[in-house]
Amino acid sequence: MKIVCYKDKILKAINSVVKAVASKTTMPILEGILIQTNDNEIKLTTYDLEIGIEYIMDCEVEEQGSTVVNAIMFSEIIRKLPDTEIKIYLDDNNLLVIECEGSLYKLATMNPEEFPELPRINVENSIQIEQNVLKNMIRRTIFAVSNEENRPIFTGCLFEVDNNKLNVVAVDGFRLAWRSSFLNVQANDFSAVIPGKTLNEVNKIISDSFEPIKIGISKNQALFEMYNCKIVTRVLDGEFLNYANVIPKEWDTRIRVNKNILQSCFERISLISSSSVEKEKKYPVKVTVDIGKLTISCANQTGDAKEEIYVSTEGKNIEAGFNPKYFLDALKVIDDEEIFVHFGSSISPCVIRPVDEGDYVYMILPIRLKD
Repeated sequence: MKIVCYKDKILKAINSVVKAVASKTTMPILEGILIQTNDNEIKLTTYDLEIGIEYIMDCEVEEQGSTVVNAIMFSEIIRKLPDTEIKIYLDDNNLLVIECEGSLYKLATMNPEEFPELPRINVENSIQIEQNVLKNMIRRTIFAVSNEENRPIFTGCLFEVDNNKLNVVAVDGFRLAWRSSFLNVQANDFSAVIPGKTLNEVNKIISDSFEPIKIGISKNQALFEMYNCKIVTRVLDGEFLNYANVIPKEWDTRIRVNKNILQSCFERISLISSSSVEKEKKYPVKVTVDIGKLTISCANQTGDAKEEIYVSTEGKNIEAGFNPKYFLDALKVIDDEEIFVHFGSSISPCVIRPVDEGDYVYMILPIRLKD
């Protein structure tokens, strides 16, 4: 095997696949990148037995072949080389040689025949969507995925197609994020829960462009396909939350507010409320809605703080406690200038919606305030 390529191209390929390298494993082969040539292109593959990534790039191939090399060592060497042409080949001792200007490195390799094949997916349902749309949908929901392994179904996002509309939903027991988009190509109804880890990597690889990405679903696997990249992952087993029945349809109190102003208030108040995770849970911020005014306040051993902003209000006055981080996580991914915030009682969920009642909803559960 002998190839010649430019650093920026191969580094982009390495960065795309390296997240599917196993970090803790008894199988050293899973810590490697499989490098295979095919005519005038190479394919890089990584697989940790849960998520697998293939990336194909054009390059000058002088000799065909394949090998497996330790992913971390290979990527770090390439990353630190000069921004110019790199020659990579196997020598007579089966070492991977990396040459670039005055730099010369030789790395031990592993048998490519021992590298496990990515699962072959018999796609039962599929959709096609623009990459920038999917990127936005993941960005607006992934933060609400649970980190609790005792509820594995909530460590992923629900992908649901209903009447040719894609719904992406994340929930962690304290909050819910929902984003929807109509599909341009007709698709069958289906649902699957994709691991959050996979979606984080998909989001890093896809571009903010109108280029299409195809998502295929089988009984226990999902496939994301782009022009030069393929990502294979398991889907999560279990019954996802019936989110449509959980989101309140009515409200007792509603405010209309500038999103950036509200976000700035929560960022400042968090300096007092979030001095530690423990205190954040013990001392929620108090949100008070009066006629034409919203007050956010917090008091604890660190100090006390109060923010007041003038808002448009409808309905009853209300007082409720919330984890400010949950508000901030939602506000940071909203692009709209103005939003509605709906309240029920002091123990009912709070709902954030766009003013035009559009394609996203965030729901946050309150925290009981101490007397």
